Amino acid sequence: MSAEIKIVYPICCGMDVHKSFIVACIAVTDQRGQTKHHIRRFSTFTGDLRRLAEWLSSYNCKDVCMESTGKYWIPVFNILEKTCNVCLTHPKYVKAIKGKKTDKRDAKRISELFKCDLVRSSFIPPLDIRQLRDLCRYHAKLTYMNTSEKNRAQNCLTTSNFKLDDVFSDVFGKSATRILDKLFEQGNSDFDVAPLLDKRCKATVDEVTAALDGEFNVSQSEKLKLIRKHQECIAELQTNLETVIRGLAEQFQPQIALLMSVPGISTQLTAIRILAEIGVDMSVFETSKHLISWAGLCPQNNESGGKKKTTRIARAGAYLKPLLVQIALNVGKSDKCPELKNKYQALKKRRGGKKAVIAIARKLLTAIWHILDKGEFYNADLYHKADKPPVNRVLTPEQAFALLRSKGYEIINPNPAA
Repeated sequence: MSAEIKIVYPICCGMDVHKSFIVACIAVTDQRGQTKHHIRRFSTFTGDLRRLAEWLSSYNCKDVCMESTGKYWIPVFNILEKTCNVCLTHPKYVKAIKGKKTDKRDAKRISELFKCDLVRSSFIPPLDIRQLRDLCRYHAKLTYMNTSEKNRAQNCLTTSNFKLDDVFSDVFGKSATRILDKLFEQGNSDFDVAPLLDKRCKATVDEVTAALDGEFNVSQSEKLKLIRKHQECIAELQTNLETVIRGLAEQFQPQIALLMSVPGISTQLTAIRILAEIGVDMSVFETSKHLISWAGLCPQNNESGGKKKTTRIARAGAYLKPLLVQIALNVGKSDKCPELKNKYQALKKRRGGKKAVIAIARKLLTAIWHILDKGEFYNADLYHKADKPPVNRVLTPEQAFALLRSKGYEIINPNPAA
């Protein structure tokens, strides 16, 4: 006999949010377990959203559930969070059956699932963190735009047969930039490049001169000039945006200082970007594993008939995960944190570079959860203790060789008898 489903929210509301209108359904359950549904439609203008809040208040409805549909949920959430407890859920948890889908049925179904607490809520940080997150994501998108412009500039140089990428490690570094400025100013490559080269440049003057033996046509030259102007505008935008971001993050200076103690987080802006994604209150994540799963850094569970179909990591964390991966790559090559570098090198030999960098990113995020939860700075000694085997443990020769291999050592003679 199956257990009876318990009604957690006797008075609740389910909403089907669209761009121009909202369909809301209030489910009122009496003491006998009978539920009445009250359905109304509202526009998404601010005045109608206030009338929606008043309509909910007239039924004493304090609990609301709605789908996260694009950006359309944000204005509704901003209005209702002042008077209601708003549960924002992923559409996959309230998906309708094909052929049984209308706007009213969607709202009613969401209210029925929500009243029994069968809907998983998404993590929505407080308003100040949401504002900081929006600006930090805009900063990341400007970086992506700048990278795209660099690729277009490189295409112009390749098409015109200027081989700067063969003689410079960074085509947009100081030396290459000075050479391009001189090239646009003079109109040809007939000039002395020696004064323009940085003293750290490994390429010789003859090699750079040979790489400049190309020819710009009118279209490629004008295109490259426009690309460089766009890059300057993007750089100016990012500088101004960073000032605004630091001003909003001033209230989180204690948490930022804690995050900057983590290996690989060397700039304040990096710490702010992490803080903008996960917030400062770690109680919203029950354990560090919940945060790792939310960030998309743990393997998927896709098993059927005793067979695992895939163990790839999830697609979540579109902004947090790439940032942590970049930090993990730097940590894996740095001698400043040997406990993580040794772990990265050992995993890279055994499982490959991609899985190794995800594992290090997962370790860093675990450390960040504990740091913010306990209010303590990063402690490298904890990792050293974890790497040591138990004192009273007796290893067989095979186990001893396996332990040495996991630490990155190469066994020359694996014969136990030897």
